[in-house]
Amino acid sequence: QVQLAESGGGLVQAGDSLRLSCAASTRTFSKYAMTWFRQAPGKEREFVAAISWNGGTLYYADSVKGRFTISRDNAQNTVYLQMNSLKPEDTAVYYCATGERVRVGLRIPSEYDYWGQGTQVTVSS
Repeated sequence: QVQLAESGGGLVQAGDSLRLSCAASTRTFSKYAMTWFRQAPGKEREFVAAISWNGGTLYYADSVKGRFTISRDNAQNTVYLQMNSLKPEDTAVYYCATGERVRVGLRIPSEYDYWGQGTQVTVSS
């Protein structure tokens, strides 16, 4: 069982930056591919970014490519999402997720076993 806890969300203006963190409570964190999803009001949960177990493979949604950066620190059991040049359309609850059979880049939320509680990001125009 893996417990995940996101932090770092908040209210910012368009063009600002935020860094989200996701701390995992497992001794085997380094074996898991990790993914960030987001869900805006009235919309389905969508893929944002993913990172392989060693950080060597990264994937991004087209909507965030060039603005967001995913990274991880296996020694700290933490995955990060650096978000720059934020836009109002980035407003959503952001979740980190993983699973026992998740390959890096998997974009189907129902395939994930473990989710954090989410952190709200609100970008004002």
